[in-house]
Amino acid sequence: MTVMATEDLLARWNTALTRCGASADPEPYGQELLRRWAEPQRRYHTTEHLRAVLDRVDELAAHAADPDAVRLAAWFHDAVYRPDRSENEERSAELAVRALREAGLAEARIEQVARLVRLTLSHHPEPGDRDGEVLCDADLAILGAEPARYAAYAAAVREEYAFVPEPDFRAGRAAILRQLLALPALYRTPEAVARYDARARANLAAELTALEG
Repeated sequence: MTVMATEDLLARWNTALTRCGASADPEPYGQELLRRWAEPQRRYHTTEHLRAVLDRVDELAAHAADPDAVRLAAWFHDAVYRPDRSENEERSAELAVRALREAGLAEARIEQVARLVRLTLSHHPEPGDRDGEVLCDADLAILGAEPARYAAYAAAVREEYAFVPEPDFRAGRAAILRQLLALPALYRTPEAVARYDARARANLAAELTALEG
């Protein structure tokens, strides 16, 4: 990531944390999060994914009740990421609680950010959870990308799970794709439904066919 790109992300972090009422200097927290997002085990869940999610949150922000809380949740949602572990979302939420308390945010907002981070485990916000809908739609927007970008995403996910034997990966990935295709709705916000749903279903179906072939 270039220096300019890093500075842009830090500026976005600083703005969101300050608007949420931080009483401490936001920059050290942002630097630590960027260090986490650049860890060597990551191939898809990188700073580029973080930037993409933040961009999608900005596009969907009018739907959110608390857009800056959603932005903070985006920063933390994969801050702890080990492909061989299942507790990443919980550990990321716990990190958010510790960091945001240290930064001086109000407890209600801290709890909201942590809740949103945990929601990215299921991507199933309750009806009326506008902040959850925005974060989940932003996180899953990659599924509705152009086919070439989707293929790059799928390849990067495979690289993150390089330790899994090919037959096991194919079976596990195919099961996930079938679950996604069976959902009545991949996206919840009207804009995301219009922009991503049809192409996401086509991408998922194409990948599933390739895996099963």
